[in-house]
Amino acid sequence: MSARVALTIAGSDPSGGAGIQADLKTFAALDAFGTAVLTALTAQSTRGVAGVHVVPADFVRRQLEVLLDDVTVHATKTGMLADAAVTRAVALVLRERRPGPVVVDPVMVATSGDRLLDASAVAAVRDELVPVADLVTPNVPEAAVLLGAGAARDPDEVAAQAEELLRRTGTAVLLKGGHLDGAESVDVLAEPGGTHLVRRPRLATVNTHGTGCTLSSAIAAIAARGTGAPVSWLPVVEEARDHLQCALAGADALHVGSGNGPLDHSRTHHRRTS
Repeated sequence: MSARVALTIAGSDPSGGAGIQADLKTFAALDAFGTAVLTALTAQSTRGVAGVHVVPADFVRRQLEVLLDDVTVHATKTGMLADAAVTRAVALVLRERRPGPVVVDPVMVATSGDRLLDASAVAAVRDELVPVADLVTPNVPEAAVLLGAGAARDPDEVAAQAEELLRRTGTAVLLKGGHLDGAESVDVLAEPGGTHLVRRPRLATVNTHGTGCTLSSAIAAIAARGTGAPVSWLPVVEEARDHLQCALAGADALHVGSGNGPLDHSRTHHRRTS
């Protein structure tokens, strides 16, 4: 049987906890063959982002076109796109080539609080990239930016904003509630068939570097197993959320870096094959 191939279009994180590095680790843990198109280099550690060097948009597009001319991709995720030109280039190729279900993680701000998306690119993400996606996975602050609204303060407001994003874009939405307080972390999946709450116990850890990257890449890896038919997102999201929960549970044992440390991206893989 041929390998199931997942593609990440994102930036590099030298510390290995987020970005391309986290995506490829997650793909491997969930049995997808990982391919990658690089959009930016970052000078980054577990303590924050010190600098960003954006790959020129025409070269991002060339990376994508050369890859897709050769490799059949079964699912795609986008992460950090850095500026409007790169965002538009990626959206154009995805619209033309449709490399499997497309999961858009609208990366705007790192866990450390550092901004990873140029302000001018927000409109390009909202108006050009999200409409070509099959699922968009903003966190609470990102959803607020995309809607031009205040940040949701509780699960009811999260659900209302997820449904509003779905109404405006026509794209299924997984709005992540990890920024809220409470004993549970509550994400909301809004899709044309209905709205679903995805709940997991909140884990007490500061080692959360790359949680958004890991969840969206897990969703893409699982979606890559499909047949090309429209994806039923709820079971995919539930399995991806289980993977993230396991990776978070193993994070404190890694002791990597002195800031917000990475997740244990291999934790689920070890559990499944032991």
